[in-house]
Amino acid sequence: MTGCLLTTSVQEDLVVIDNGILQLTLTNPGGIIRGIKYNGIDNLLELNNKDLNGGFWDLNWSEAGSSKTRGKFDTIEGTCLKVIVENEEQIELSFTRMWDASVQGQQAPLFIDRRFVMLRGSSGFYSYAIFEHLEDFPGFNLNTTRIAFMLKKDTFHYMAISDSRQRYMPLPDDRLPERGQQLAYPEAVLLVDPIEPEFKGEVDDKYQYSCENKDNQVHGWICFDPPVGFWQITPSNEFRTGGPFKQDLTSHVNPTTLAIFVTSHYAGEDLLVKLESGEVWKKVLGPVFIYLNSVPDRDDALSLWDDAKEKMKTEVQSWPYSFPASTDFQKSDQRGTVRGKLMVQDRYISNETILAKAAYVGLAPPGDVGSWQREHKGYQFWTTADETGSFVINSIQTGDYNLYACVLGFIGDYKYETPLTITPGCDIDVGELIFEPPRDGPTLWEIGIPDRTAKEFYIPDPNPTYINKLYVNHPDRFRQYGLWERYADLYPDKDLVYTVGVDDYRKDWFFAQVTRKTGDNAYKSTTWQIKFNLDNVDQAGTYILRLALASAHNSDLQVRINDPDVNPPVFSSGVIGADNAIARHGIRGIYWLFSVEIPGSELVQGENTIFLTQARSSSPFQGIMYDYIRMESPSSVVNS
Repeated sequence: MTGCLLTTSVQEDLVVIDNGILQLTLTNPGGIIRGIKYNGIDNLLELNNKDLNGGFWDLNWSEAGSSKTRGKFDTIEGTCLKVIVENEEQIELSFTRMWDASVQGQQAPLFIDRRFVMLRGSSGFYSYAIFEHLEDFPGFNLNTTRIAFMLKKDTFHYMAISDSRQRYMPLPDDRLPERGQQLAYPEAVLLVDPIEPEFKGEVDDKYQYSCENKDNQVHGWICFDPPVGFWQITPSNEFRTGGPFKQDLTSHVNPTTLAIFVTSHYAGEDLLVKLESGEVWKKVLGPVFIYLNSVPDRDDALSLWDDAKEKMKTEVQSWPYSFPASTDFQKSDQRGTVRGKLMVQDRYISNETILAKAAYVGLAPPGDVGSWQREHKGYQFWTTADETGSFVINSIQTGDYNLYACVLGFIGDYKYETPLTITPGCDIDVGELIFEPPRDGPTLWEIGIPDRTAKEFYIPDPNPTYINKLYVNHPDRFRQYGLWERYADLYPDKDLVYTVGVDDYRKDWFFAQVTRKTGDNAYKSTTWQIKFNLDNVDQAGTYILRLALASAHNSDLQVRINDPDVNPPVFSSGVIGADNAIARHGIRGIYWLFSVEIPGSELVQGENTIFLTQARSSSPFQGIMYDYIRMESPSSVVNS
């Protein structure tokens, strides 16, 4: 059968691999993808863009010591091609690039081995890479690395990221100055005179299509003539950075499809891979799977998304893959398992332990409580507990780890203090673990839901000038452009005042405490008030204000009690955060938790006011998204 034959053709400047279903053409020895032939389409890739064409791995890097998240772009071109595997079942190509002092300052100091794998009978191909920093290499920062595909502009017009996030997309030319108006940053463009009039008045911004790691498993594009789908499938998150809630780009206008392995998006400088001079580091990124599918009838083209989801499930179940030829990729029998049960103990909620239903439980490199969300050099392995709090984490690579968890409905993070060493074939049962979330006394009042997001708070309708039609009446309405500007529309003269027991956080607590625009490039800090009544006050006791933040960007959160002008404040966070989640339409970034001690002598019987000031005010995107706020009284005090 022709569709089952695997062939390799190595030419002077190209290498072509073919399994009878698709044909993949790469440069030799560069390893840049120049062609994907499938289902009667000679090339699915665009080769006529001004800058980026075809399919490629690239990275962005900076010299050691830089605090910037952007530096030099490096489209990774190999210097040596090797055919690693060539048999009836599999072809695997290796494109390597060594580093030496002659390219210092021009290329990131890494040894890079990029692999491309085609299997017999498979409607797609795999790619992975091994990045290695050797002992004699200088230090540097790895800011970003990814594999990118630029699809044909005149072929792919419909994009799908999830069941509820898919649509026809504008054309790349619609973003050009003569047709579009740049908004607050280059990625956001108002479509003023698009080629297709249906997009007129919409905002296009690639960050509106970001996705959390835990949900980012398949996305891509559909062509209708002929009906063909192009999909990027990520079967595991183990090689991604920042844990399950880290967000990143997926697919967007060009048409572009990305598999991102390292970025600072929605996190900031903490997620840069900072390698010291002489530091030995190696990491396998991927494999990811590029899946192609088709149907005979264009009326059924949208069913290609459903097929891609089923294929994703198959790939997830096949992880870890058995076929990668690199010994750096650990196979199933080289990995281990950890199992156990997580319970929550909060005596102010229940005298009994509470089942940690649907808790996120994971293994990540050793660190402090919650360090996994800033971890970027190693591997992470996460699962969700069942209804009883029981969990099993399979296919863990060998090495030393801590076990971490977070439980929706409770503030804070859990860390199992006993380090875990994973060896081939091990099955470690950690038994019943108890998470005691931060708590010093009974709850006086609370605002929000401790779910590590700001999604439950009031999210305004966008300015009608800045609409993305996809997110009208959509659960992810927070992804509309410019919502930070709506705060000043709603509170033109005075800042937000929230009265406990009267107001409803779903309607009366704006989702982000942002700056107020006062003129061209002029902004003012904001102070929110929380008013609450106390029937009794323990003047000698200490009250605790828990402030859980879903995001912070270049912010200084200050807390004052009953006097907005007192200095110093009862609490100041100092300047925190660089996740930029507000500008990038996220509903969370890096999680923060602060516990503020309030002497009872600062409180009065009757009405009290907490003043929350976000004191930084140099840009519209500075601000805080709260996750949850709780006031605890000394255990001796009872208030109605």
